[in-house]
Amino acid sequence: MARFRIVRTTSLGPDEAWRRLTDWERHGRTIPLTTVTVRRAAPRGRGDVVTARTGLGPLAFDDPMEVVAWQAPDGGRGSCRLAKRGAVVLGWAEIEVGPAAGGGAHVVWREELRVRWLPRPLDPVVGRAASWLFGRTVDMLLAGR
Repeated sequence: MARFRIVRTTSLGPDEAWRRLTDWERHGRTIPLTTVTVRRAAPRGRGDVVTARTGLGPLAFDDPMEVVAWQAPDGGRGSCRLAKRGAVVLGWAEIEVGPAAGGGAHVVWREELRVRWLPRPLDPVVGRAASWLFGRTVDMLLAGR
């Protein structure tokens, strides 16, 4: 499994940082060749199924993820966990948001993923590439892009 961790501090409050990071459809705007759809649970959160479709035409794959834990920050700490349930990408992702010392929010994104059919010796390469890609995603979402 490729493992990585992204840590950011933002001037946004925890609730706004959370809102931006868990606006799943917007993730597709930050990842090349990817669209994101959501099948919502009621209420929003645990039970949502987020599917990222990456690729072009027939050379595309789905990365379905289920939100298996959800605790909105409500001004304090919040966290969610997504379980990757696809045929190509397996693993999990966690997002934590909380107040930062001196104001704003502290964000931690952890992920463990495995790309089926790739040899395990490539896990470090996958981890570095995913860390860069999702770090860029976090930065863009927090910036409101």
